[in-house]
Amino acid sequence: MRSAALLLCTALAVSGCSILPASGPTASAVAEGAEVATADGVLARYELIDITPAVVESLRTRPLDSLLASFGDHRPSLEPVIGVGDYVAVSVWEAGSGGLFSGPLIADRFSAGSKSALIPEQVVSRDGAISVPYAGRIQVAGRRPQDVQALIEAELAGKAIQPQVLVSVTKPVSQTVTVTGEVTAGARVPLSGKGDRLLDVVASAGGVRAAVSETFVRLSRGTTTATVPMTTVVSNPRENIYLRPGDVLTLVRDPQTFLAVGALGNSTELPFSAEGITLAQALAKSRGLSDFQADPQGTFVFRFEPAAIVRRLKPGSPLLGTPLVPVVYRINMKDPNSLFVTQAFRMRNRDLVYVSNAPFTEVQKVLSVFSAAITPVASAAATATYVR
Repeated sequence: MRSAALLLCTALAVSGCSILPASGPTASAVAEGAEVATADGVLARYELIDITPAVVESLRTRPLDSLLASFGDHRPSLEPVIGVGDYVAVSVWEAGSGGLFSGPLIADRFSAGSKSALIPEQVVSRDGAISVPYAGRIQVAGRRPQDVQALIEAELAGKAIQPQVLVSVTKPVSQTVTVTGEVTAGARVPLSGKGDRLLDVVASAGGVRAAVSETFVRLSRGTTTATVPMTTVVSNPRENIYLRPGDVLTLVRDPQTFLAVGALGNSTELPFSAEGITLAQALAKSRGLSDFQADPQGTFVFRFEPAAIVRRLKPGSPLLGTPLVPVVYRINMKDPNSLFVTQAFRMRNRDLVYVSNAPFTEVQKVLSVFSAAITPVASAAATATYVR
């Protein structure tokens, strides 16, 4: 019986750390797992980078989307022009009765009859023209309404009695912004002649439906698209740029979260605002490192970084052939300077914060298994001795 117990204890001592349950890899396993040996050589699986002030500064220069930098802030023309697809109505007045657009003179009446006619609204066709009776096809696309008025008057001169024309754009389809996503009422919002900023257009669409802290603004103009947090537009007036006709504005609800796992006070998925948080704040939201389990030297942040960022941090990385590179950032929380570094290291959406167990924790697990295995043997031995 004693021999069996000794054999069991020896086996557990040799392989205990590998067969015992654990919340994740140890700090040494994370460091050693960056590269694995294969039949063809060494295979790199991820980059292991220590978080230092120099690394934090390099990550600080990571380019973020900016509406101002991407599109500028140019107010559109004060007098918008007519475009293809707009609905245009034309009214014609004449100086006397009996003309092309005026009614005949009514005898024995004080009224001389109508002196005007309203041509029903029509859509500006693909060739950029509309039809006006007795004037033919009039090119209106790219012209101001007053310019079109003068053009029609010139075409009707000599045909109508001193014609006066009024052109109005009833539906300015070409002068609209498409608003969709997390807005109360998605629609094509017409732009006013004075110019409209982004928040003006959002307000015209009924406002934001989701929480501002969880909403991102995605603006597409031509082939360029930029995405910024809604809180950035609200807090920074320079990002509240003027919109242009044809812009597509999409409000996207994207709650920002990070995963906290391992030897932490709270292992779960935790949200944060679109403005972002630091690693120090993330650890605080996770209730910090567990006093009895955590390895302070084994605090890691798992993240996929763009290849351009990794190229600055590890120019010779063999993983630079992919757009996104798996990176494990490591920090030693035993170093007092780490308390400053964690306040400058910015978390990203979907980051994973992992804290490994301390080596002593694994020893405790082995000892607990030894105790569970030896106790029945000791009890049996004691009983046998008592019986004798």
